[in-house]
Amino acid sequence: MKTTSSLSALLALSLTASAADKALLAIPGAVIFESKLDSPPAAPWKSAKGKWELVEGVMRGSEVAEDKHGAVTRLPNKLQDFVIEYEFKFLGAKSTSLSINGAKDHMARISITPNSVTIQRDDNDHEGPDKSVIFARLPAELATGTWHKVRMEMVGDSMLGQVDDHVAWGSSGLFKNSKLAPGFTVGGQSVDFRNLSVREATLNPEWETAKATLPKPSEKVSAPAKPTARGKGKKQAA
Repeated sequence: MKTTSSLSALLALSLTASAADKALLAIPGAVIFESKLDSPPAAPWKSAKGKWELVEGVMRGSEVAEDKHGAVTRLPNKLQDFVIEYEFKFLGAKSTSLSINGAKDHMARISITPNSVTIQRDDNDHEGPDKSVIFARLPAELATGTWHKVRMEMVGDSMLGQVDDHVAWGSSGLFKNSKLAPGFTVGGQSVDFRNLSVREATLNPEWETAKATLPKPSEKVSAPAKPTARGKGKKQAA
């Protein structure tokens, strides 16, 4: 009887996991980069701002007040279609993001605070006429001290962002260009990161069906949190 109960529990767990991992925009392929982030930050990582260190077996990023800028660390990879997954944990920071650059400037990001998840196309020229486009800003409750999972998929002209069960997508011609330097940002102190994977991707043949179950771009945009950025104008986190 106990064996039957155990098998039933395992089957239920397996079905739940399968539902959570159901393909959406992308089908993951070959591994481009993979790390548990359990060693001191070093090459190929390039840390432009902030403090990046190994703490309790994982990578920790913290903003440094003297920088007057959020903490930033990036990989040098040039990507086309990809899936990125990792886990993060808030430890007092006010924000974090997964950021993708283009050849000219920023391209796309998933911006995360303890109470929101924002999926967006970035402003690609900073001081020029281009503007960022928010595909979704979803209310969330991301507890401090708890691990949360992030997934970004970019295939063709589309991107999909997911944080735990918060999911949204959007499209832009900009996304057809090469993607550069995927990286983490941290606003405040601190955020832990672990279990990063970057994989090649192909379009899910069932994407049209899958996206019909998701909010349409710009359909779910909650009121923004109170501004915490320094300065004025169009400046974004790196």
